[in-house]
Amino acid sequence: MFEHFGIKDFIDIFLVALLLYYLYNIVKISGIRPLFMGILVFLIIWVLVSQVFNMVLLGAILDQFVSVGLFLLVILFQDEIRRFLMSLGSKKGWKFISKLFFPNNKQKKDNSHLTAVVLACMNMAKSNTGALIVIQGDIQLGLYEQTGEIINADISSRLIESIFFKNSPLHDGAMIIVGKKIRAAGCILPLSQNPNIPKYLGLRHRAGLGISQETDAKTIIVSEERGKISYAWKGRLKMNVTPEELQQLLIEE
Repeated sequence: MFEHFGIKDFIDIFLVALLLYYLYNIVKISGIRPLFMGILVFLIIWVLVSQVFNMVLLGAILDQFVSVGLFLLVILFQDEIRRFLMSLGSKKGWKFISKLFFPNNKQKKDNSHLTAVVLACMNMAKSNTGALIVIQGDIQLGLYEQTGEIINADISSRLIESIFFKNSPLHDGAMIIVGKKIRAAGCILPLSQNPNIPKYLGLRHRAGLGISQETDAKTIIVSEERGKISYAWKGRLKMNVTPEELQQLLIEE
């Protein structure tokens, strides 16, 4: 059976396994794992009915569903497919290849600008000032930047606090940080449809979680009602974060 198994077959299996693992992570982040598992169970039943037990009538009915399954998958997973294509177009894939073949090729990063972000969040939490800050990762956020006002200013805690001041015209939207620059403010973000979000959390938390599901950006949410800091990344929301924890989370890969 394995006499003709070569390096090409190994690479083929490895790439398929990597693709399935990546798709599983996307589904898990989006909170639609039950739907994914339901489709998987349906495919197993279809194989058993059509290929194993050779049930003609039931197999013919299931074959009709499978024939239009591609279009149904595009409709059901359109957000996940778009996020997958955005990831392919980013630098994330190249960074993975670089780490795979050059694991010791690490570059030191200057994270001093993140201290100003943490300080601003700490001050805004003390004064119950609501804020939503998005720090861009490998996936570009230009689409969301265009929904707000372009600033392109150096990061400073006072500037961040003044933008989110309650009387500021930009305080209701999100701030997008790219590198060491505040790229835009007052931006509109996609809302998360995850049903597991606590009911007492408002639109800021849903927007922060939503952008973390759509991209690889790191998101900081400061609650106006509770004066607490939350952190969202890869579709996961961590609440009641201390400034020290926030600093550590932001510098981690």
